[in-house]
Amino acid sequence: MARRNDERRAALVDAAIEVLAREGARGLTFRAVDTEAAVPVGTASNYFANRDDLLTQASARVYERLRPDDSEITRRQTGVTDRESYAASMHELVDRVSSFRTGYLALLELRLEATRRPDLRAVLTERVRADLDANVAFHLASGLPGDETTVRLLYLAFNWLIVEQLTLPDVLSEAERHALVNAAVDRLVTP
Repeated sequence: MARRNDERRAALVDAAIEVLAREGARGLTFRAVDTEAAVPVGTASNYFANRDDLLTQASARVYERLRPDDSEITRRQTGVTDRESYAASMHELVDRVSSFRTGYLALLELRLEATRRPDLRAVLTERVRADLDANVAFHLASGLPGDETTVRLLYLAFNWLIVEQLTLPDVLSEAERHALVNAAVDRLVTP
């Protein structure tokens, strides 16, 4: 029974991500989540204490789904430590995050909502800070070229590149985005 409840909770949180991406934070209601998940009305309210709980769990689920799989992590840890392999990893990152369009758009909605909800802001701040620190630590331990500032600059540049790609996809062509990732690595990652 617990497994079924966990599966139902995950399905509801995934439905919340879809609602956030499509309708924004104001459209995120228990009824909208129930409808998206195709469950009886009232189901979401049985799984989440309140809307803030649902928002918090949705943010955690987005990060869970954006995480690279174990084989990608292993490949990065044992891969070549040069600019070309670093650029390949950055392309994989941008492609992986961009391919979960609704998740990233939901995350943007959550960030906007966090400007009005201190508890959500605290959760997101802790999560983003932990991810950024983990990326810096991985980079420094891996022997890849570049330093802590390099990782932070690439993080900021690629986040906006992904926002551009998901919200206004015709501003830059796929070839331009590809060239920009290579240029960012070439200019920021010094031997």
